[in-house]
Amino acid sequence: MRAKTVYESISFERGKDPKSSMGIGKRALIEKWFRTWVPDVKYMIDDNLNIIVGGDLWLRGTQITELPDNLRVGGSLDLAETQITKLPDNLRVGGDLYLQRTQITELPDNLSVGGWLDLKGTQITELPDNLRVGGKIYKDF
Repeated sequence: MRAKTVYESISFERGKDPKSSMGIGKRALIEKWFRTWVPDVKYMIDDNLNIIVGGDLWLRGTQITELPDNLRVGGSLDLAETQITKLPDNLRVGGDLYLQRTQITELPDNLSVGGWLDLKGTQITELPDNLRVGGKIYKDF
């Protein structure tokens, strides 16, 4: 029996890394992010590449510049005094979210925070309509 040659069309998103735009290696990139920034934190990645951290995620004062997409933190997320400039869309934080003295200028769509949201010392001047916060919002504006 002869082998059959199959031709497939592969498309790449213009201006993006092919690995990321096609979802190839995304799990490995997530695992590398956790090994680099929070090697002791327990997390899981579901079949849809949602990342679930059951407890707290403390990154205060680190050189972190971004968070992975599809992140859900069951406890608090502390990003105060980091180099982060943007939060991913659809971020879910079960506890408090600390953003004091970061370079963040706006909050993402569908941000959900179960506890307090601390925005002191940020450049944020308005809140999105679809923001959900279960506790107090601390802000300078």
